Order: sequence, then structure tokens, then C-alpha cells
Amino acid sequence: MTVREQIEMREAATLSPFAVRSADSRGRERPEPPCALRPAFQRDRDRILHCKAFRRLKHKTQMVLSPGGDHYRTRLTHTLEVAQVARTLARALFLNEDLAEAIALGHDLGHTPFGHMGERTLDKLMPRGFAHNQQSLRVVDILEGDGGLNLTWEVRNGIVHHSGDVHPATLEGACVHLADRIAYINHDIDDAIRAGALRLTDVPAECLRVLGDTHAGRINTMVCDVVRESAGKGEIRMSQMVGQATDTLRDFLFQQVYYSPWKRTEEEKAAYVLEALVAHCLANPTCMPPEYVAISEQEGPHQAVCDFVACMTDRYAMRCFEKWLLPDAFADL
Repeated sequence: MTVREQIEMREAATLSPFAVRSADSRGRERPEPPCALRPAFQRDRDRILHCKAFRRLKHKTQMVLSPGGDHYRTRLTHTLEVAQVARTLARALFLNEDLAEAIALGHDLGHTPFGHMGERTLDKLMPRGFAHNQQSLRVVDILEGDGGLNLTWEVRNGIVHHSGDVHPATLEGACVHLADRIAYINHDIDDAIRAGALRLTDVPAECLRVLGDTHAGRINTMVCDVVRESAGKGEIRMSQMVGQATDTLRDFLFQQVYYSPWKRTEEEKAAYVLEALVAHCLANPTCMPPEYVAISEQEGPHQAVCDFVACMTDRYAMRCFEKWLLPDAFADL
């Protein structure tokens, strides 16, 4: 008996009836021989962890554009926080931790430079629009590896439905959906306070009363509430009280932080950079690396430019802008 088979037997004996067992995966689009050591979802986790798109997350904005300090979150640290919360939920609910972690690590692979402003800019410029969850699926299906990473159906489903109106098909995917919200609400408050854009006393008092007045306390409240409300049930949810406080806190962040004058000026600059890059690449497709020129020939120039610009890190986007669109004398200033 292989190590993988022993792990699959342990899953069958210990996981919740609502969990997805690795041996029961709906499989991959291209069938592969099983690994002797790793179950299917662990194998997916490893493929995501080692792909180029995952490494690029370390230089993509989470919330604070061009942060001046070392302690602000990036898209990579956000992803790791989501994975930690998702694994905690999955373990406490006896779900498949490997599946939850693989979805969490892959959920933002398609995110743009400059955070959600970059997403809004590409959505405006692309004829078919743009959504980072759809792009994340495109990354693992097409752009990474040799024609995609060939992930399991369950991981792909969790990635594309981690946000939006359609719920993931698995409880592990639902854990990631909530873990994403728990992570960004709490760490964005932390970063906004660190940046001087927010004070803890600005946060609605009722939210602090229900959820806690510390970063760790709020995360603990939310996670423990999800576990209490979801244990032994075929759904992942929060209680009404904690869920309402969480929604109120999220609305507060949108009003006071995400769309605030504090961010608007820098985001307008970043939007200008991306708009200029898209226009330049559409007019000069051969400036893109060969793999994107090939996409332009196969799927059209807008898809190629969308893939190229979406994959950029913040600093690479700025370097391309300086190289292609600023006179040399200005670029050296």
C-alpha cells in the first residue's frame, strides 16, 4: 500500500460526511497517474505553490499602494492569511484541509497590479470585462505550466467561485470564501490604522463590541463563530449577530477606506499607468513576451494584453511604463 493510499484511508475514517475525500475527486481534465506519496489535492497545492503566478503575488498590492513600510500586507501575505484561516476552519470541521489550502493559495493568482483599482481598470478597458476570480482560473487552466496546471475539478471550482454570487460546490471552497472575507476585513483595518487613514475609535462601536477590539480578537470571534454555526451541518455560515457585525464592518471599510480620498489620488495615478500600458500593448503587440504574442494570434489582442497586464506586479508595471512611455531623461529623474 502506498503512502497516498494510507492517507486516503485515514481521510475515509476521520473526515466529516460533508468533506470531499481526495479519492473521491471528480478528477482532472487530463487524466494522470496518481502520485505514490500525495493525494490529489495536496498535489494541486504543491503545483500552485511552485508556479510563477504565486511568486508574483509578493509584489502585488493588497490595499496600500506603494507602501512606505515593511509591515503592510501584499497580495501574497493576504493569500497566506486566507490559507491559515481556511485550514483552521477545515480542521475544526473535519473537512479536507489540503483541498481548502489549495483553493486558498490559488484564489488570487489572477489578481491585477495595484489591487482592486487595477481590476476595475481592466474591467472597464476589456470588451469582455475582467474579474480576478475568472482570471485566476485562466491562470491555472491555461497560462501556467505547459498548457495549465491540470488541477482537480474541486480546486478549480473553489478558485473561480471564491467570490461572486455563485457559491463553491464544496464546503472546503465555502471555507475559503469566508476565510477571504475574514482575512481582508481584519488586515485591511490593521493596515489602514498603520497608514494613518483610520483610528480604531473610528470603527463602529457595535462592531467592536460584538467582534472584539483587537485584531486577533476579531479574527478569533469570527472563526469560532463559523465553527459553532457550521459543525455537523452541510453549510458554512456565521451566526446572525456576528454575520451582521462583519457585514457592517465590511461596509464601513468600503465607505471610509477603499473609496476614500486617502486612496483616490494614488489610485488615479495607478489607473492612468494601466490605461497607458493597455493602449501601448494593443498598438505594439510585439513589445509583449512571445507567449502573449501567441495568445494575441490565437485569441485576439485584447485577451493577450489582458493576460499580460493582469500578470504584472506593481513594480514591473511601473518599469514598463517608464521604459515605453517616458522619455529617457524623465525616467532617470
